[in-house]
Amino acid sequence: MPYFIKRVICLLAGLAVESFGIALITKSELGTSPISSIAWVVTLRWPQISFGVTAFVVNALFVAIEVALLRRDFKPAQYLQLAVTFWFAATLDASMLLLGWFRPATWWEQGVGLLLGIATLALGICMEVAPGLIMVPGEGVVKALAIVTRIRFGTLKVCFDVTLIVTAGILSFIFFGEIRGLGVGTVVAAAITGVFVNLINRHCRFVQPVDPHAAAAGTVKASV
Repeated sequence: MPYFIKRVICLLAGLAVESFGIALITKSELGTSPISSIAWVVTLRWPQISFGVTAFVVNALFVAIEVALLRRDFKPAQYLQLAVTFWFAATLDASMLLLGWFRPATWWEQGVGLLLGIATLALGICMEVAPGLIMVPGEGVVKALAIVTRIRFGTLKVCFDVTLIVTAGILSFIFFGEIRGLGVGTVVAAAITGVFVNLINRHCRFVQPVDPHAAAAGTVKASV
């Protein structure tokens, strides 16, 4: 199998795993992940619109912001983020359907579901990032902001996630007069997902951007 195909499979599988993690977090009824908070609140307001559809629309808006920020520096290939987002949205809806049976009745069931969801989300993120192919819109817009403002990516990522949660909270108050779709799970996911990502990356290896066998062969030829 060509190494590029392996990278694509790793990316798509990672997005599917990531969407399942977000669905599990959401189904735990302690709030959803920060990146999906706006989409989930909108779905709660208009339940006839699926979670995947609202997630796609929100991510499409992120791509539009990237275009506005980068202008001529926005490369045509970056529109592939929309294709990636379509796949993510489809697997998110499929994951919500698969987890339709999961209705936690006690706090410990909610807690277990939340932690399993965060761990699954972290695994998906590791698989998605490892191949180095396409940056998803939620990260692409942060990178665009970092390029324009020259502020560190990590700093802007934290600010971006907080902005998403605050925006989702405001929308929730407008729609329902109270907070819905957000909760302690949203805060916990924001706080420890990165810890899980670091732990998984420390012990697991996924498809890398460069074929290690081809690189090793190139090194041998160069030495000869």
